[in-house]
Amino acid sequence: MMSGEEILVCAVQLGENFCLYFAGLECDAFCKEKILQRVLRNVNSQLLVVRPDLNMAAFEDVTDQEMKSGKGMHFNIHYYKTTTPSAGMPVAFSVQVEDKSYYMCCEEECGKMIVRFREGEVPKEIPGESNVIFFKKTFTSCSSRAFKFEYSLEQGMFLAFEEEGCLRKLILKKLSREDEVDETMKISF
Repeated sequence: MMSGEEILVCAVQLGENFCLYFAGLECDAFCKEKILQRVLRNVNSQLLVVRPDLNMAAFEDVTDQEMKSGKGMHFNIHYYKTTTPSAGMPVAFSVQVEDKSYYMCCEEECGKMIVRFREGEVPKEIPGESNVIFFKKTFTSCSSRAFKFEYSLEQGMFLAFEEEGCLRKLILKKLSREDEVDETMKISF
């Protein structure tokens, strides 16, 4: 059975009788494969909305009318090819607000990792590590429609929401145990 994974090979030596010898190359770079457009919902069916003017993203109750205009809530999910499928599917997120494009990334601020939206495009190819890549994993083995997104540079850190007054802000949150089920990390398309 052939797997769908391609292995890069390059000729490294021309042996006797002109036999070619090949060496397998491991590629840790992320190369963009496809883009899906989706709204992201939390466990309360609220939609993730990005507000660049307020420099934040939060899950909100959205009317059908607001959803049609769709400012800051229709996400492009960029899927990348991977050589380590067990870690989860590498994805990046971007969103249009008015005529500008913003991508999601994680940055350290005052010793704490926070989720930011920066103006610009998601790169087509990402060599090695990147603060825009998240690993998409199924939320639990029995829920194939819901996912959690692990930050690629820090194992055990996931996108989640945190209640702050009446807001449900998008944050990065550490799982205390690998088998813990944390509903604030549950995101469905």
